[in-house]
Amino acid sequence: MNDYTIYAVILVAGWLATDVWRWLGVIAGNRMNEDSEALKWVRAVATSLVMAVTSKLIVFPTGSLEATPLWLRLAAAALGFAAFLAAGQRVIVGVVVSVALLALGLVFV
Repeated sequence: MNDYTIYAVILVAGWLATDVWRWLGVIAGNRMNEDSEALKWVRAVATSLVMAVTSKLIVFPTGSLEATPLWLRLAAAALGFAAFLAAGQRVIVGVVVSVALLALGLVFV
């Protein structure tokens, strides 16, 4: 086996492991009522998982973000969220504002 074969195996195995569940989700999701309790629960769990990961990254960062002060990370997240709401819940606005404030804070702190 050459050096690149292992990477091909990892890519194919990773694709197969996740793609099956995506297609099952599409099939099941098309048959569900958008206002059903089950779909509301799935949406709530997905949202809570995203917020848990985001909170962990803000409070307990790793890598280069670890060198930033907590107040800067909290301020960037809060102001990005405020921009997200002010822009009519456009995700790109919240992300750009948060990243820009964090980058500016890193330059001046």
